[in-house]
Amino acid sequence: MSNVESWIRHGVEMRRPLLVNESLSQAEKVVIVGGGLSGMCCAYRIALKRPDVEIVLLEKSNRLGGVISTWSQGEWICDLAVNATRPHPAFWRLIQDLNLSKEFNPSQSKAKSRWILLGGKKHRLSFSSLFKIGPFRLFKAMKKSRKGGVSVADLLPHKSIADALTLGIVNDTSENVDADFLMPAMTKFGSSPPLKNSILKKRIQESYPLFIPKKGSIASLDRGMQSLTDALQKRLESMENVTIQTGHAVESPESTAQDFDVSLESVIWTAPGFHKESNTTELSIFAVGYRSEDVTDVQHGYGTLIPDDSIPISGILHESDVHHSKRAPKGHRLFRIMVPHKRWSGNEDLILDSIKNLLSNSDPVLFENLGTRSIPSYPPGYMREVSKRSPDCTFVGWGISGVSVTHVVDEAERVAEFF
Repeated sequence: MSNVESWIRHGVEMRRPLLVNESLSQAEKVVIVGGGLSGMCCAYRIALKRPDVEIVLLEKSNRLGGVISTWSQGEWICDLAVNATRPHPAFWRLIQDLNLSKEFNPSQSKAKSRWILLGGKKHRLSFSSLFKIGPFRLFKAMKKSRKGGVSVADLLPHKSIADALTLGIVNDTSENVDADFLMPAMTKFGSSPPLKNSILKKRIQESYPLFIPKKGSIASLDRGMQSLTDALQKRLESMENVTIQTGHAVESPESTAQDFDVSLESVIWTAPGFHKESNTTELSIFAVGYRSEDVTDVQHGYGTLIPDDSIPISGILHESDVHHSKRAPKGHRLFRIMVPHKRWSGNEDLILDSIKNLLSNSDPVLFENLGTRSIPSYPPGYMREVSKRSPDCTFVGWGISGVSVTHVVDEAERVAEFF
């Protein structure tokens, strides 16, 4: 559907393809493969809408939540992947449904600034960034991008800025990332809203069930994003028509249908593997803490993106600056460091040397390797190819048509609307 009500409810997510097999709505039993946030949200929304439908949620590891995980050590708290959410009513609805509204708060206003390291100097991302790209060049590139199949480098004709944005989202340089996938509103991919953007934005703003977010703000949970998946798991475990099986690996949608004696149309695949031929990139996440007096020269803000591949670090997030809740002991600041493996030999001393150049000459009081993340590739033309598929089962999740937490939460609502 692409009516006004759908656009008010889902916003720009309506531009993204939805790979739902229409026979899913006829299923008496649904098997969901993948216990990350996407699979959990699909299980919850379908089970809530249709208590008569049996839901089986499968996860190959021994825990639910997927990439969402929150690390803590004493008073230090750091998310390993998603740490906050941009405004979207679907996420607010989920927070309200799970009774987490008291823990969900807007980010600190002083932490709105974002920077890119250009030529060794920090450039604040703002409207003035257009002039580094060139307004005419940008307009011309946007117009060309509407033919489809172009990269983010083609859409944003300033390599350093384009690379910084793509590295910060999908851990890849801009020439390797599909513009339609990352910025569908700019490329005009998919369907367009049936009313003016200004009117649509106003109607969406009026639909937030909790607080109405301010322009440019984000929001987060006081105890980290894992609070969301913990609450969602607890809710799923209380639902009579939901069964959760962890430590259960499956090979394919076809084998899943056979093992659980359901039709292929009754399988929802949210796990990796949608594009078996797709490459992945890897990055390591570090938590670095300093005494506040040792980083007085580091401005308070959201963080800095670093497109320079001679530096092993691609991004620094100011974890303790951003959140409403405390993420570091009193008198300290916490930073999350992203290190693409394409840039890094594995020697942690190189990371320490870099953060001394980028943050402070003083030794950090905390330096912790939190682990590795693997991220699928989304090459130019990816979204066009996805939109042409007529799937035998349903494919959803951040590995399919969107990488943001708002995408997977909203997509689950869109899937449930088929029932």
